[in-house]
Amino acid sequence: MSFILYLAAGFFSGLIGGMGMGGGTILIPALTIIFGVEQHVAQATNLIAFLPMALFTLSVHKKNGLLKTEGLSFIVIPAVVTSVAAGFAAALLPSEILKKLFGAFLVALSVKLLLETVSSSK
Repeated sequence: MSFILYLAAGFFSGLIGGMGMGGGTILIPALTIIFGVEQHVAQATNLIAFLPMALFTLSVHKKNGLLKTEGLSFIVIPAVVTSVAAGFAAALLPSEILKKLFGAFLVALSVKLLLETVSSSK
C-alpha cells in the first residue's frame, strides 16, 4: 500500500510541476509530513525528481512551439550552478533550519501568488 501512496505523491507533484507551480510544493511536504522522511532526504529526492519532470515539460513546450531558445543559456547556466551550490548548502544545514527555510519559502510563494491574483482581478 505504501508504494501506491508514494506513487500518488510522485504523480501529483509531477502534475503540479508540469503546470509550472513547482512539484516540490507537493512532494516535499508529502514526504516529510505523510511519510516521515527526513527533510534532507525529501529535498534531495525533489531535486532528483525534478530532472525528468523538467525534461518532459520542456519537450512538451517545445513540441507545442512555446519554447523560445534565444538567451536560454543565460537562464540555464546560472540555474544549474545555483542549484548545485544550494544542494551543497542544504546538505550542511541542520534539518530543523532546512524545514523552517522551506516553510518560509512556501509562505513567501503563497503571498506572491495571492498578490498576483488580487492585482490581476482588478
